Amino acid sequence: MTAPIPTRVHYHRQTRELELGYADGTTYRLSAEYLRVYSPSAEVRGHGPDTAKLQTGMKHVGLTNITQAGRYALKLHFDDGHDTGLYSWDYLHDLAVHQDAYWADYLKRLEAAGASREPLGIPVRQL
Repeated sequence: MTAPIPTRVHYHRQTRELELGYADGTTYRLSAEYLRVYSPSAEVRGHGPDTAKLQTGMKHVGLTNITQAGRYALKLHFDDGHDTGLYSWDYLHDLAVHQDAYWADYLKRLEAAGASREPLGIPVRQL
């Protein structure tokens, strides 16, 4: 099944949330942190479940830019320098619909690893 394509994409800088609006009136707000820790890039996901890298210290990450990749995806540019991986419309919709379950799983994995959402040092934003 192909996911719907958003009719509106808006980044809220204050709250660091990406808003996706759809033709049926449904909207979702996804935090930049959530999008960063679930980046579809090989750097994050690895080349299989055993090679995925748990993302830590991303609580304050934001977006510096959003570019469209063809007619099928967005490329998100994070202020920590991460900008690899394309967020297809299908992947973004999946992240939106399953946000609560995926976030709970992420928090569980962080706890199991003894890791934190908090950065280790003072966050420095790239401009």
